[in-house]
Amino acid sequence: MKESVVVIKSFDFAIRIVNLYKYLVDKKKEYVMSKQVLRCGTSIGANVKESRDAESKLDFIHKLSVALKEVDETSYWLELLCKTEFISIEQFENLNDNVVELRKIISSIILTTRQNLNS
Repeated sequence: MKESVVVIKSFDFAIRIVNLYKYLVDKKKEYVMSKQVLRCGTSIGANVKESRDAESKLDFIHKLSVALKEVDETSYWLELLCKTEFISIEQFENLNDNVVELRKIISSIILTTRQNLNS
């Protein structure tokens, strides 16, 4: 079975977040914010993947809504890491582009599912 675009993109993003975590811990000796961004950044894909086995359309929407919240939290930690100079502006912008893309995809799926529920 072929994986959906959002599953692939959220998994690829999780890999980038794991690599960011290793960089922050090994090179920058940053242990608090790095753990936070690791948790929420990898949780996006986990929630997206879990949504595939939702018990109902409402459960599907709920699981993707949790993923969307994790997207927002990841955005916060990335911005904080940038403003405190643990990552460069370039690193932030590159990762944030992925965050924005995931937000758009997940929001669109939620909206479409809600519209299908109401029709």
